[in-house]
Amino acid sequence: MGPNETVIEGVTGQDAGRIDKVLSDASGLSRERIKALIKEGRIAISGVIVGQASFKPPPGSPFAISVPQAVPAEARAQDIPLVIVHEDPELIIIDKPAGLVVHPAAGNLDGTLVNALLHHCRGQLSGIGGVARPGIVHRIDKDTSGLLVVAKTDRAHEGLARQFADHSIERSYRAVVSGHPRPAAGRIEGAIARSSTNRKKMAIVTDGRGKHAVTHYRTLELLQGAALVECRLETGRTHQVRVHMSSIGHALLGDPIYGRTPPALRPILQRHDFFRQALHAAELGFVHPVYQEKVHFVSKLPVDMSLLIDDLRH
Repeated sequence: MGPNETVIEGVTGQDAGRIDKVLSDASGLSRERIKALIKEGRIAISGVIVGQASFKPPPGSPFAISVPQAVPAEARAQDIPLVIVHEDPELIIIDKPAGLVVHPAAGNLDGTLVNALLHHCRGQLSGIGGVARPGIVHRIDKDTSGLLVVAKTDRAHEGLARQFADHSIERSYRAVVSGHPRPAAGRIEGAIARSSTNRKKMAIVTDGRGKHAVTHYRTLELLQGAALVECRLETGRTHQVRVHMSSIGHALLGDPIYGRTPPALRPILQRHDFFRQALHAAELGFVHPVYQEKVHFVSKLPVDMSLLIDDLRH
């Protein structure tokens, strides 16, 4: 148990049913709260992390629910510099640096992108995401850099959410992976769900409990023991590029969760103090949810990835 969480333990009753209802009855937490905790990988039955609210545990099963410390109701505005690629009355496109968390959560209550947006937009952010996530339609990992769209109005939020839901958003990433992919281009399909053994990890699953996920990759340049790869997302799942590339034996360099840097490349990463996954959200395209025009944005590779790639060329 972490310092900012409590664990509720017990045994399910004798009534069979969906885990969200069973645990709501057993713990006193609401079904919606149980569903949210399941999505975060915080509920285990008989020691195995549960991935879906529709799962039906056997009667009398031991359970453990890890409940994180509540996040303050109001995120505070902070004057944090932002790289703004585009802004209009409806939305804003940010080029996020690696290391910046998107929204407040236990352990990161301030210093996030949301805190910066509250200062920059001064109350002009969609409220659909709730008080902790105003305007946030999608997210990229803390240590991934690149483009992120944020809704300033509810109508923009709803329109963008529809496009993310129907997978019509164009998203392209640049990644530096270990080894040389064979074939040099391909399609990776594998349902992704929370790992049953580590709630901080996602994994490809075959038992029907994951979400459909497809990544199209192509090699842009062969490097010393590595390759620069473009990954286009047909779907957008948590850690999708990282999980999918790792699944074909070409994990991202620097990835602390899904990869292990080959010994021959460790001195190069150490020389550049590169200790994050080599992943950059380089392109973002969609139909403007209010103006109905196609828009497309491109972000250059950040300095740390550019220097790493240049070193790997020699």
